[in-house]
Amino acid sequence: MKILTADQLSEADKITIQKQGITSEELMERAATLVFEEIHKRLEGAPIPIKIFCGIGNNGGDGLVVARHLIQHKYDVQVFIVNYSDKRSDDFLANYEKLKKITRNWPISIKGEDDFPEIGTGDFVIDAIFGIGLNRPIESWMGKLVKTINKSGAFVLAVDMPSGLFSDRVPEKDAAVINASYTLSFQTPKLVFYLPQTMDYAGEVEILDIGLDRQCISESKSGIFLIEDEEARMFYKERKKNSHKGDYGNVLISGGSYGKIGSVLLSATAALRTGTGLCTLYVPKCGYQIIQSGLPEAMVLTDENEEIITNFPEGFGADVNCFGMGVGKAKQTVEAMEKFLRSVEKPVVIDADGLNILSKNNELLKLIPENSVLTPHPGELKRLIGEWKDDFEKLEKTKEFSKEYKVTLLIKGAHTFIISDDEIYINSTGNPGMATAGSGDVLSGVITSLIGQKYNPVTAAVLGVYAHGLSGDIAASKLGMESVLAGDIAKNMGKAFKLISEDFSGYEAESQ
Repeated sequence: MKILTADQLSEADKITIQKQGITSEELMERAATLVFEEIHKRLEGAPIPIKIFCGIGNNGGDGLVVARHLIQHKYDVQVFIVNYSDKRSDDFLANYEKLKKITRNWPISIKGEDDFPEIGTGDFVIDAIFGIGLNRPIESWMGKLVKTINKSGAFVLAVDMPSGLFSDRVPEKDAAVINASYTLSFQTPKLVFYLPQTMDYAGEVEILDIGLDRQCISESKSGIFLIEDEEARMFYKERKKNSHKGDYGNVLISGGSYGKIGSVLLSATAALRTGTGLCTLYVPKCGYQIIQSGLPEAMVLTDENEEIITNFPEGFGADVNCFGMGVGKAKQTVEAMEKFLRSVEKPVVIDADGLNILSKNNELLKLIPENSVLTPHPGELKRLIGEWKDDFEKLEKTKEFSKEYKVTLLIKGAHTFIISDDEIYINSTGNPGMATAGSGDVLSGVITSLIGQKYNPVTAAVLGVYAHGLSGDIAASKLGMESVLAGDIAKNMGKAFKLISEDFSGYEAESQ
């Protein structure tokens, strides 16, 4: 699903109005009615006090439409108009008149702090003050209103965009921004819903298809995409009946050191559960018995050193190499990595200590084969690309790194970002239970396996991250988030790919 800018969505509104022969007021009615339907579907007429705060622009107009429908369905509704200016949009005024015709409780005007209503923990607040077009911070008494709503403890639903949140930059520290429990947004996702610095403002997000012109959306240029089940299913390649293990990749996973052999064991388990035909591990001698007893399906080669990797097998001929998990940063290991990078030609997956070695030895970066995949968490990324002032600069610096070294980078997090050249893919699966030791090792094994199965490295990263998150969701549904281990994620990869390859209809029933 494309992520578009505020300007692109505004243009799509205009084209839709023109091509569908409707008015802007009719488009507003369509969009806001969908918001009402989602609320009504969940509340089912419950006698909950609903307080709707409307600005005087089009976002406020959306709020007035929602209010009208709620009142017509006998909900307990109070409407507050946040009068921050003498100017009102035409569609706001039209819906203000419609609302006055159906209720004796005319909207209450707020012009300052003395007009603030009492808001309690049992209230349902709808935020329709400022929408996606906001371009300056909320200040004065309006900022205090936003902070009063946030402190109330009420459930807060934002219409399209939490008020005070910008679509293209991070708010200043202590800025007045609605902390929404839930956001119902229109047509396409917004980037700020998924960035670590801004995602908490939006809470849980649902995108409502308001019927904007399909051709316009399709032709709108965007390098940012949200990956959901439909996109994952498009990337997936079914296996042919007439095939053998050689068709599904010969991978070599190198890593581990004394006390850290479990990392490569997790990676190899994930690779095999993702469908690798042949999997070999290269580890220090101390890892031989652990791997052989813990994963008999894998083959094992050992370094001459008992505790660390000091060399790599020459002429192994793997379809793809994975390096770095638990390997340490000993001088001999760094030298071995340099020798390895000078000899390998096919894409490499580099994780963990492999990334830390690169950040400490920048001259090795130019040796990384093109189309390789690097999988840093934020700390490892910072060591690679340097400091950033906010998440938007982080993305730009990561794109620059990707273009300079012709590699794909992951930025692991609640929403993992996959960045290749100028394109950004945002993952939608996963849960907090996956914030556990070894989860990243599993992900590296999944991506390595897919590259070995002849997926394009970018596709392997995007599909691998999605499947990894889905497997974590399956594990959490069975065990609870607190009990998910990295091994559980690896073990459920088969179920994740089964859901991707077929459909998602069985997931809800299985997870209960």
